[in-house]
Amino acid sequence: MSHIPARSTARLLTPALLGWIAGIAAQLQQRELWPASRYGLLVVAALILVLLLRRLKPPGARVFITFVVTALFAHASTGLRAGIFLQQALTPALEGKDIQVTGTVSAMPQFGDNSTRFRFRVENAALEGAAVALPSQLYLSWYGNSRNEDGMAAEPTQIAPALRAGERWQFTVRLRAPHGARNPYGFDFELWLWEQDLQATGYVRNGQRDPLPQRLAQTWRHPIEQARQHVRDAILQHTAAYAEGSQDNAAARAMGIVAALVTGDQQAIARSDWDVFRATGVAHLMSISGLHITLFAWLASLLLGALWRRSPRLCLAWPAQQAGLLGGLLLATAYALFSGWGVPAQRTVLMLATVTVLRLSARRWPWPQLWLLAAAVVLLADPWAMLQAGFWLSFVAVGVLFASADQTQQPTPPTLRQRLLSLLREQWLISTTLAPLTLLLFGQVSLIGLLANLAAIPWVTLLVTPLALLGVLRSPLWDVAAQAVQGLAWLLEQLARLPWATLSVAQAPLWAGMAGVLGGLLLAMRLPWPMRLAALPLLMPVLFWQVPALAPGQFELLAADIGQGNAVLVRTARHALLYDTGPRYANDSDAGQRVLVPLLRAYDVRLDELVLSHRDSDHTGGAAAVLGAQPQAGLLSSLEDGHELQRLRPARRCEAGQRWAWDGVAFEVLHPQAADYEGARRSNALSCVLRISNGERTALLVGDIEKAQEARLVGEGARLRADWLLVPHHGSKTSSTAAFLDAVAPQTALVQAGYRNRFGHPAAEVLARYEQRGIDVIATPRCGAAHWHSAQPEHTECERERQRRYWQHRDTAAP
Repeated sequence: MSHIPARSTARLLTPALLGWIAGIAAQLQQRELWPASRYGLLVVAALILVLLLRRLKPPGARVFITFVVTALFAHASTGLRAGIFLQQALTPALEGKDIQVTGTVSAMPQFGDNSTRFRFRVENAALEGAAVALPSQLYLSWYGNSRNEDGMAAEPTQIAPALRAGERWQFTVRLRAPHGARNPYGFDFELWLWEQDLQATGYVRNGQRDPLPQRLAQTWRHPIEQARQHVRDAILQHTAAYAEGSQDNAAARAMGIVAALVTGDQQAIARSDWDVFRATGVAHLMSISGLHITLFAWLASLLLGALWRRSPRLCLAWPAQQAGLLGGLLLATAYALFSGWGVPAQRTVLMLATVTVLRLSARRWPWPQLWLLAAAVVLLADPWAMLQAGFWLSFVAVGVLFASADQTQQPTPPTLRQRLLSLLREQWLISTTLAPLTLLLFGQVSLIGLLANLAAIPWVTLLVTPLALLGVLRSPLWDVAAQAVQGLAWLLEQLARLPWATLSVAQAPLWAGMAGVLGGLLLAMRLPWPMRLAALPLLMPVLFWQVPALAPGQFELLAADIGQGNAVLVRTARHALLYDTGPRYANDSDAGQRVLVPLLRAYDVRLDELVLSHRDSDHTGGAAAVLGAQPQAGLLSSLEDGHELQRLRPARRCEAGQRWAWDGVAFEVLHPQAADYEGARRSNALSCVLRISNGERTALLVGDIEKAQEARLVGEGARLRADWLLVPHHGSKTSSTAAFLDAVAPQTALVQAGYRNRFGHPAAEVLARYEQRGIDVIATPRCGAAHWHSAQPEHTECERERQRRYWQHRDTAAP
């Protein structure tokens, strides 16, 4: 018979769970880890409080002490785990060295346009014949044709082979510490690596003068990953034949979605399809999300329970309901493992396991305790999941369903109509209450998400996914699944084309987002409508938040962290300009799509002008994505007439003497001259030099000009003096001459360059010239995105310091 926990136990259970969650949350805010001894003191303090708890009788004191005890244990255990993990980090002295490693491909490789990325389990490693210690697992890239690590052309390399999970290899690698871009509201790549237990990234040395990589053997290690790759490759081969037969690119794209649903290979989904899925709010369905795992467990439980009831002997041995429940959990776990065991799948399996154990033990807990217990179990396994958007979306959605559920016992099973109405109501509540959280996390929400999900959820989970999985047994079913995907894709594309399909707002601060989530929860709960409507004011801050406007006559610069390239956002009181758009990382990935478009959306910026200093790919790589997201922006550049970007947006030629003013701030182009466009010239020589000034403070953006252009600007007496300088050509030896620096005399100079870039930017001799003149040099590898304001010219805010956390890499070698 089910029962509710005793009152005394229930009274302490809630503060215990809240304490565990609060303790982890507090530890995740640490900028630096404490010594292990300090965490040990927290454990000792918690044990003392446990002894005190046994002597306390007042209920209020016992509740408070329970909260504190679990908070201390959670804080200490998380800190100790992080400290142990950091002890296995890559030794800085090994970065950039040629290291010979032997080991096994430990996961299904991901194949890109010019590279193969894979995880590698290290057995042994040697540097110049001497054994060295490396992290147990590496995240490597094997580039083909040419290495393109920094978005630039590179040396020819040997073509990468078709790697397979379980293969044992020996090759030479160059490694570096986990280092990713740090931008406001941007993706934390270093946290992702941390959660994946990866402490070093790098690439295989496979140039013409490097030792040949050697495949040693095919092993039986990592059998699940081998099976995943076998199925993924079978789907891709089937895709090629299917697309060739249909002469339709949409068929190949649909089969890529099928591959993603079966094996979790999200790279199989085209970028254009991801854009449609995000605009319609169904992106969660096209990856192995918690919803997939939950519905899979539910369907498996119903099927196993029905089969179990056919055998009286089995029913006498164990009730069919419990057998179905446990069997559904086991099958869902197997599906999660086969699909890559991603973090969302892990969270869902842990949550399902928690609920299953409680039901099998005949316990029935109040929903708030069950909700908190599921969160605590997930955070016990992975404390850093709390920093992932998916964690909050999943658990807020579950909380909404719990809070809005009818807790009364129904005398009769619900009819089909009642079930459909219930599903419609639940989808409406989830869409409504998650909207504030989605705006907080992403700055964008789909206004047609409810309609799209009503069609997509049953279609994908009850039709496409089962067909895709059954295709492992009979491959023609993959064709049927792909046709079902194409039908859904057509509908979603029509919805995404609606002018009001999405709502984008500036991303609000945390307090506004929390207020919005609380308002959404109150609306979802079964309360009288006057009480629900009282929650509407809580939604206002996150819905109508605006980035504080600049005062007229002031301007600010935000130099994005985009690797090896330039990208600087300039804002005045009512206008905005973007100077360059960073590099292209691969054919389907660039700084515009990955960094700049989300950044502009987060600040709710509408560009008036896009300036492309010159045609080099590290300055124009993200232009297409930015122009696509900012159709109203003008284009000013030194691009030649036949450049591919001219087909997207005809550009005005950048010429010295061009001037305009926005909100009391003057903009002036200093270079190039109109005559410079005649004849063949290096693209660097045509870099647009832009001077920005409000009369008191000045910034100078110079692109990749070199010594000759610097000398001409100085010789012509151009107005070069500035407070803030974008270092020419990323700190190359070909730029930043002494005469130019004397003429500019900046207080601050910023180098936008990639971490450990192969060009050696900024050069040591260039940095020495800046140091001799007392110029403060800041580099994005150490600073992350750099924020400078004309009202505070002596201060540049670095994103890496503003949001510093202990798992993030710190480049001590950069200026």
